[in-house]
Amino acid sequence: MTSRFAQLAFTPGVQAQQQAHGSDRAYRRMLEGPQAADRLGPDERWFIGERESFYLGTVSETGWPYIQHRGGPPGFLKVLDDATLGFADFRGNRQYISTGNLGHDPRVSLFLMDYARRSRLKILGRARAVEGDAGLLSELTVPGYKATAERAIVIDVEAYDWNCPQHIPALYPVDAVRETITQLHDRIADLERENARLRATA
Repeated sequence: MTSRFAQLAFTPGVQAQQQAHGSDRAYRRMLEGPQAADRLGPDERWFIGERESFYLGTVSETGWPYIQHRGGPPGFLKVLDDATLGFADFRGNRQYISTGNLGHDPRVSLFLMDYARRSRLKILGRARAVEGDAGLLSELTVPGYKATAERAIVIDVEAYDWNCPQHIPALYPVDAVRETITQLHDRIADLERENARLRATA
């Protein structure tokens, strides 16, 4: 965990719970680091670029949190630089809950999962919807992906945190599983043909 993530996440109420349950000493030093925003390094850039989906948390005007799943081809969530992310906001059910929440409170939480490797990355930042910027939207659109991009969402990264793999189920993409099964079937067919040939010549 970075110092900046701890500074944002460890509110007085959180610190009170840590103290009550005996984990405050382990985390106390995290609060003493620099208060500058985190910078995305090579590991974060690679991980983000491989994702096909993530969860986006926003806060409504009434204070209720809202979580939305965002999906697309690998790399649809783009690292624009070491402090900025962006993605094309594809047309969905047209409820505009996340977009509406951003107009009230730009703070967002992103939750990125890699179930196959049992890894997860949490990102805190401030997001804004950018309308009518064709150049930016073109930069964020993945070529060949058939979806209507309505706007760009740009996120200024404030902090991130890598979580441990505990309790993450090992799940694998359907395409990867199908490819592995096909390879196994092909190998079994080769072995069966070889066995048949050997029996015929015995």
